[in-house]
Amino acid sequence: MNGTPSVDSGTRRSGRIGIAIGDPNGIGAEIAIKAACALHAARGMRSVLIGEAFIVDALCARLELPAQAREAFEVYDAGALAHHDWTPGTVTAAAGAATAAYVREAIHLLHAGRIDAICAAPHSETAVNAAGIPFDGYGGLVADTLGLPRDQAFLMLEAKGLRVVHCTLHESVAHAVQRITPALVVAAADAARRTLLRMGFATPRLCVLGINPHAGENGLFGSEDERATRPAVEAMKARGWQVEGPVGADLALSERAFDAYVAMLHDQGHIATKMLSPKGATALVAGLPLLFASVGHGAAFNIAGQGVADAAGLSDTLFLLADAVARQSP
Repeated sequence: MNGTPSVDSGTRRSGRIGIAIGDPNGIGAEIAIKAACALHAARGMRSVLIGEAFIVDALCARLELPAQAREAFEVYDAGALAHHDWTPGTVTAAAGAATAAYVREAIHLLHAGRIDAICAAPHSETAVNAAGIPFDGYGGLVADTLGLPRDQAFLMLEAKGLRVVHCTLHESVAHAVQRITPALVVAAADAARRTLLRMGFATPRLCVLGINPHAGENGLFGSEDERATRPAVEAMKARGWQVEGPVGADLALSERAFDAYVAMLHDQGHIATKMLSPKGATALVAGLPLLFASVGHGAAFNIAGQGVADAAGLSDTLFLLADAVARQSP
């Protein structure tokens, strides 16, 4: 799939969402089944589960899923994991390799027009890296599969209508602040804007959060915003974008007046969204030419295979993608 052109090119609308089951030794397949059933019951939409048919069959039996409930989804058997490597509750390289394979297969199905968006169940970074695949989240893997630079992919968290894209993520605050430039802020905002357009927002309204309290208070609380965020906002306005800022993060996020916010640091966006929805936050890959989203929680190996996993977070993500697909033009 490397070098694949925009997944929009030459595709037909299927009206379906693909669910990559994530780490097969975690709760992914179980919550994928439950979320697909919830979507079908509410909207009549069938999903495509992308993983191992034998795992889906075993979990349907464990959940005592009625035969008619299987109408909620079809299974695309990826054939990426051997039967003897399915060991629920364990972190293994084989499961990590399968996790990546499910995402690649999902993108292939999207490019072929069999699905319109991808919902991915939780992964294990340890497992995927153990398989020899450089991995720090789904965004980089999706970019690699599309043959695009990883720095084009940004994380956008969504919870109860609040959407926050992040300029920086898993690094020290000191290092992150050094890395924030006008170009980086514009790139993150552009990723958010393009993803909002893909989700059906005709004229996305953005707000750029400040690095410092009160966005630096005109230099009183530091010069970082005068150096980075303010010039970025000016550049975006010159392009004709609907954008405001920089604004202090506390004020901006409390007012909820914009379609998306551009956060400078990990905690600015994560705390706000996870306070709103501790287990239900959706993680969108912003900036790439597809709709791809996952959940804000992990693979819960401690309860894998037991039939007791809560599918609320994945259901929220699946419904969000279903709404976005419905808003897209045929």
